[in-house]
Amino acid sequence: MPAGDVDYEAYGHGYAVQRRGDPRIADAIHAALGSARTVLNVGAGTGSYEPEDRHVVAVEPSAAMRAQRPAERVPAINATAEDLPFDAGVFDAAMATVTVHQWSDLSQGLAELRRVTRGPIVILTFDPDTLDRFWLADYAPEVIAAERRRQPPIRELVSRLGSATEVRSIPVPADCLDGFKEAYYARPECFLDEAVRRSQSSWSFVEPAVQARALARLNADLASGAWDERYGALRTQPELDGSLRLVVAPPGARAQQ
Repeated sequence: MPAGDVDYEAYGHGYAVQRRGDPRIADAIHAALGSARTVLNVGAGTGSYEPEDRHVVAVEPSAAMRAQRPAERVPAINATAEDLPFDAGVFDAAMATVTVHQWSDLSQGLAELRRVTRGPIVILTFDPDTLDRFWLADYAPEVIAAERRRQPPIRELVSRLGSATEVRSIPVPADCLDGFKEAYYARPECFLDEAVRRSQSSWSFVEPAVQARALARLNADLASGAWDERYGALRTQPELDGSLRLVVAPPGARAQQ
C-alpha cells in the first residue's frame, strides 16, 4: 500500500538525487533541535536533513525511500507517524521534514510525536495560504491547487502542538539543493526536466495533458523572453521569502483545548 497519498514505490526513486538537503535549511532545523542528543526523524525519507552529530532514529514507511538512504545514514524503521513503536519520552527531540501532508491522521501523528519526545518538536513544512504567490501558479495552477489541498494549515499545526509553538519563515536560497518547487524560483528552466518534476509529488495529482499544456506555455515564454519580462528580476534575487516554514514546539507544549 502507498505510504501516504502518493505511491512513492512508483514515484519516489529520484529523491536521493533531486531532494538533497540544503545546508542552510539544515542549519535552521539543527538549531531548533537545541541541545538534543537523541533525535527521532519521522517520515525520514532519504535522511537529507538528519544531523550527523547526534544519535538519530529514523522512521519511514516507504520501502523506496528507505532503499535510497545513503550508507552513512542509519537504516530507517518501517513505521508510520500515527503508530510509533517507542516508549514514552525516550527521545530528546523529534523532527519531521516535508512529511506532515502525507500523514493519514495529523492529530494522531502529532500526539505520537509528543508522546515519545521529552524535548522540542521541529517540523519543516509549507504554508498552504502562500503557495499561490509563487509564479508557477500562473502556469500550473492545478499543481499549486493540489499542493494546497494536501498541506495542513499552519494554524492547525500550532493548535495541535500548543500556543507556545513558534512559526519561522525559512528563506529559500537561489541555488537551493533541495528540489521542491520554490527552490527553482530563479531557475525556471528546471521545471522542463522530468526528473525535477517527478521529485515534486504534487505533479502526480495532475493529468498528463494538463502538465503538458503548462510546460508548453512555460517553454514558449522562456524562449520568447516573456517569462523574463515578468519575473526576470528573480534570477538575481539571492533568496525567496516563500512558503517554507519551520514549526517549533518547545518542550512540554500542549494542544489548545
